[in-house]
Amino acid sequence: MKNFELLAFPAAHPLSRAAAKAWLEEIAPTNRAPKPYGVALSGGHITLEFFAAVIELSKAGGFSFAGIHFFWADERCVPRYDPASNFAAADRHFFQPLGIAVDQIHRIPGELSPDAAAELATAEIQRLVPPGFSRQPVLDLVFLGMGEDGHVASLFPGELDSAISSPAIFRAVRNSPKPPPERVTLGYGTIAAARQVWVLASGPGKTAALRESLAPAGQTPLARVLQSRRMTRIFTDISSPITI
Repeated sequence: MKNFELLAFPAAHPLSRAAAKAWLEEIAPTNRAPKPYGVALSGGHITLEFFAAVIELSKAGGFSFAGIHFFWADERCVPRYDPASNFAAADRHFFQPLGIAVDQIHRIPGELSPDAAAELATAEIQRLVPPGFSRQPVLDLVFLGMGEDGHVASLFPGELDSAISSPAIFRAVRNSPKPPPERVTLGYGTIAAARQVWVLASGPGKTAALRESLAPAGQTPLARVLQSRRMTRIFTDISSPITI
């Protein structure tokens, strides 16, 4: 039995629009329990496309984001409004256009050291998101992208087993194979505990990584996420045949 749902699209725009439409339906007031809804965002070009689609569709429908709390799957250890900051991109292209209240935004303080930022981000998510049976906070949804090496968030191939199995909610990343070298990321356990995980896998050069990730014995970070969960939804515009 597959532990993922694969949704294929011809290009990034329809992918982003479909993901945005599905998410807005997910968080519509009629579909939400009377409690805060916690979502973790990721960075990358496809996320900017997703933001634009959410803005377009939500404004057309007069949608309210009250009660939605925003966290991050990962952040680069750079100043708050550095061009490399995932928060800076979200603030400029998503939060400000939608008028999201400051108290709904729970950024990772990337201007600090990775350890200090991870500690503060952990305390913040624990303050607002109740834990599940694994003692991990249970986010309602985690959005992930996928790199050409199959990495998700700032979880990269080649990590030590001790890092992969760490129960840390957020943890420091040093010597990242992609700049900047210092980052903070959600751990595998927190991603596994989320009620839903949606992967936006977009762009050229990623066919091999997605193919391996979907294989039962895949070894990429995305494969580890899939193997840790009963179901993950994958939106992709990767058009090459994928052997599953």
